[in-house]
Amino acid sequence: MMKVLWAPWRTEYVTSGSKKGHCIFCPDGDRSQDEKRLILFLGDRTIVLMNRFPYINGHLLIAPLRHVSSLDALLPEEKLELITTVEKSIGVLEEVMIPGGFNVGLNLGKVAGAGVEEHIHFHVVPRWSGDTNYMSVFAEVRVIPEHIQATYRKLLPFFKKF
Repeated sequence: MMKVLWAPWRTEYVTSGSKKGHCIFCPDGDRSQDEKRLILFLGDRTIVLMNRFPYINGHLLIAPLRHVSSLDALLPEEKLELITTVEKSIGVLEEVMIPGGFNVGLNLGKVAGAGVEEHIHFHVVPRWSGDTNYMSVFAEVRVIPEHIQATYRKLLPFFKKF
């Protein structure tokens, strides 16, 4: 007998590809929407936001503010601020969430898994021993133990220190 695992929150993810003309990494002038957009930090050349569809709690996305699709398109000062922001973000996650390790990387091109291939961005994913389970393997469902807004409120004060 087929069992059904209802995951209505996935609807937002599977239908989000239809939003054309809006880049999640391009901030607009309305800073009052930062919490809704999960923006933790907006620097001179970089932005840090939480992944709305995370692999695990604390999954961050870090991008240059300038809309570019490759590393070689970045200016030297953008590269420096980008990697420095990745480093500082790891520090915040270490202090607040105390993970055992991290996956840090970027997906270049659609076939490499880039969901937003036209705006380069790093993924910073905190990891804990035993944080994966059978749900991802058998049911294609991720079990995230903390609500995303709770994680946002926990991290925001530390990113304000940047």
